Amino acid sequence: MKRRSFFQRLGLASLGAIAAPTMMASQLKTTKGKGVKPLFISTWKHGFAANDAALKTLQEGGSVLDAVERGVNVPESDPNVTSVGYGGLPDREGKVTLDACIMDANGNCGSVAYLQHIKNPISVARKVMQNTPHVMLVGEGALNFALEEGFKKEDLLTEKANKRWEKWREKSNYMPMINIENHDTIGMLGIDAEGNLSGACTTSGLAWKMDGRVGDSPLIGAGLFVDNEIGAATATGKGEAVIKIAGAALVVELMRQGYDPMRACAEAVNRIAKKNKNSRDFQVGFLALNKAGEHGAYALHQGFNFAYHSEAVQTMKDASFLYATNVDTY
Repeated sequence: MKRRSFFQRLGLASLGAIAAPTMMASQLKTTKGKGVKPLFISTWKHGFAANDAALKTLQEGGSVLDAVERGVNVPESDPNVTSVGYGGLPDREGKVTLDACIMDANGNCGSVAYLQHIKNPISVARKVMQNTPHVMLVGEGALNFALEEGFKKEDLLTEKANKRWEKWREKSNYMPMINIENHDTIGMLGIDAEGNLSGACTTSGLAWKMDGRVGDSPLIGAGLFVDNEIGAATATGKGEAVIKIAGAALVVELMRQGYDPMRACAEAVNRIAKKNKNSRDFQVGFLALNKAGEHGAYALHQGFNFAYHSEAVQTMKDASFLYATNVDTY
């Protein structure tokens, strides 16, 4: 055996030995999927309707990039989804601020952060990608750009969200919610019949967050990353923990090294667990799709699920997990 090959195999074996105690074989079988194309997968239960819209877009002749954008437009526009777009829970000042990013098969990407008054931030992010020399626009600059591109300025604080904010203000206990009501950010990954990948990630961020806070969702390499030679990954949960390991890019790079999507997600989760002594107190989940159409997911805690939609099957799947407890807050 050549020296380089020997050490590569030794490194993979050692990593597997470290991770083995926390990755039960029964868990690892639950989300590892056979290669299927075309396919869309997305985080949480609101991904079900999003995937349906994405596949229809593809079947009607749209690109996989069109599909992931129009797919996540669905929860962005739904006032009953309180963690994405219109209806999202506000920050501690009562402002609904949105973050989103999108990335295509050619490595092009666009992002917006701390965007107010625009219902569909993912579509603004795509305009940033296509119509500017930049990757990210934030705050007032992002809003002005959106208005110049023809987006409508709206009040995004719904009556339902405002009532919850008013109730929170009674005590103003600053504990941003994660995974409340079993949903959070929506991250979507898609692959077409030719094997072209794209991804989208959009959120209203943590409820009651500090004014100006931005998480992982609009950050290319943290909340989302696409490499058309290898695969794509997206994250959900506590953004600060994801940012610190460049989560989505890490998952894709692990797939480049030979990991299947499941084990790549699991290794990223294990790194977060090792780096955070309080990892039992918050949730993070990763979702991945490789060039062959194989998918996988893994989370810190039990309770992370994702929507799966191929031309033959539409269903929800439970992700594998490190800790057999569900977490609602941190």
